[in-house]
Amino acid sequence: MNQPRLATKKDMPRVLELINELAVFEKEPEAVEVTVDDLVHNGFGEHPKFTCFVIEVDNLIEGIALVYNRYSTWKGEVLHLEDLIVSKSQRGKGLGTILLDEVVKHGKNLGVKRISWEVLDWNEPAIKFYESKGANVMRDWDVVQLDEKGIENYLNNL
Repeated sequence: MNQPRLATKKDMPRVLELINELAVFEKEPEAVEVTVDDLVHNGFGEHPKFTCFVIEVDNLIEGIALVYNRYSTWKGEVLHLEDLIVSKSQRGKGLGTILLDEVVKHGKNLGVKRISWEVLDWNEPAIKFYESKGANVMRDWDVVQLDEKGIENYLNNL
């Protein structure tokens, strides 16, 4: 079976393709602003902001898991899974499980107290997948964000 590996700078164009594929799936095709240069700079600079695992099928990256460290005031160090993406053509073949396994092993190796992520409430296949792995999908929490415009509006109203 295919084994995940750490992504390299050279993988970032394909990683961005999968990010864009996810945006289309999530009905926000125009939302992706990050570039290959951003991914390279932010993931492979002096102080990397994320870790990315990739999995290949026939020498093509067909899945990614991108994670970064966070800090919980209740738990201490935690790992955030920003995205677990498997290309549409490869879904249902076990790649998501392999990538999630790698993320959990990575979190354990880091000694984190929790691994967390979000899932859209209408993405029932993903919810069932995560619950089947023992994850607690906390349906009583809402995600709260300020986008760039929201940040500006907030600051302009101080």
